Amino acid sequence: MIILRNAYLTASIHPVGAELQSLKHANGIEYMWQAGAAWPKHSPVLFPIVGTLKDNRYYHEGNEYSLPRHGFAREMEFETTQLSETEALFTLTANEETLKKYPFHFQFSLRYTLKDDTLSCAYEVTHNNTSAILFSVGGHPAFAVPLTANTSYEDHYLQFDVEEPLHRWKLQDGLLANNTVPISTQQGNIVPLQHELFYEDAIVLKHLQSSAVSIGSSKHTHGLSFQFAGFPHLGIWAAKDADFVCIEPWFGHADSIGHNQQLADKEGIISLPAGKEWSKAWSVRCY
Repeated sequence: MIILRNAYLTASIHPVGAELQSLKHANGIEYMWQAGAAWPKHSPVLFPIVGTLKDNRYYHEGNEYSLPRHGFAREMEFETTQLSETEALFTLTANEETLKKYPFHFQFSLRYTLKDDTLSCAYEVTHNNTSAILFSVGGHPAFAVPLTANTSYEDHYLQFDVEEPLHRWKLQDGLLANNTVPISTQQGNIVPLQHELFYEDAIVLKHLQSSAVSIGSSKHTHGLSFQFAGFPHLGIWAAKDADFVCIEPWFGHADSIGHNQQLADKEGIISLPAGKEWSKAWSVRCY
């Protein structure tokens, strides 16, 4: 386990999946879901795909491959480097096994950094292919709700930083359907939390004007602000009746029900030319 700490926060990250497992504030609050019967994860990384593939298969340059939902990185052990008391780097490199499922020689890193009351997580991709590498990437951090004792899940809400219509893309057997439904909001940007929101799987949002969403409550002054600028898709999810909510910034999402299964045509896929590097980060401020 790698531990990062400063005067405000202590973060614990496990080398398997480079998974953030704890984020404790000096105010005494644990902000991360502590993995239980409802869901055994804390904050898995999604790479080299996000979501479910149609028939769990994709095609690239005429060859067929198979990948599980959200890819393989979350189950693999990363090489760890503690750069300082407040920064650590976790790196996964292509090997013989990954090449059977994903034919790219990649290096994929997560860089966690603490600064004051904020944790940032940067995804960094490099490769030594002679042609472009194709990938999707996303986060899946699960934040504990309720945040304080003597409050309930329903005492909390999500608040987007821009007032805008929210249209949820429906999921059908794990794949993206062709229709959306509106999400009811208060004041144009507040979604009251209730377990029923997630009874039909994740809320999938595309191309929001918002670049941040907060978890707050009218019953106390604690909360968090999650920044996801530059990510074109956002998932919000919780296991049925579980006391957490995942805020998931994505490049890509589950295949649509009519997808042609070509990796190059997958929505949100990133094509990184030979010799280039790619990086994008999300951050969470806890208070």
